[in-house]
Amino acid sequence: MECVFGMVGKGFALVVADSSAVNSILVHKSNEDKIMVLDSHKLMGASGEAGDRAQFTEYVQKNVSLYHYRNGIPLTTKAAANFMRGELATALRKNPYMVNIVLAGYDKETGPSLYFIDYIATLHKVDKAAFGYGSYFALSMMDRHYHPDMTVDEAIKLADQCIEEIRSRLVVAPQNFIIKIVDQDGAREHSWRRTTKD
Repeated sequence: MECVFGMVGKGFALVVADSSAVNSILVHKSNEDKIMVLDSHKLMGASGEAGDRAQFTEYVQKNVSLYHYRNGIPLTTKAAANFMRGELATALRKNPYMVNIVLAGYDKETGPSLYFIDYIATLHKVDKAAFGYGSYFALSMMDRHYHPDMTVDEAIKLADQCIEEIRSRLVVAPQNFIIKIVDQDGAREHSWRRTTKD
């Protein structure tokens, strides 16, 4: 019962993901970090099959690093999103990755941005996004309370409301969540929201 969601505020973007590693009816671990730091100013929250998620996110991370190494400049967030979309589209006809991505980044020229990329290579630039069963509740809360000029504190409060709604309403809800933020100072972990010990 995975859940990944994100939003853009005033000068930052935020990504939240559950930390459950689940297969069928078994919970294998409850401290899996599903938000990968692509580079100094990009975060990629991923949901989907564990193997596809790990393989695709590591593949993207290494290729983004390779591009930076070869060319001396990092990819913009938009360019990274289009690279991911292209890779998912190419794999779609061969051996598709069952992975959904919420990509958040900060660029000096354009500021913060958030991209929604699903397993069939749909790409959209959005202000708020969510994947997984928890998305029904997270999107409802964000539709009600989100506004584009949110401060970090307001966004964290909204993320906490979304997490609480998911925990209280979803039948098999993940209990632990991780919150990461990207802004002009870079990508970083903000906090964990735990109800169980690791």
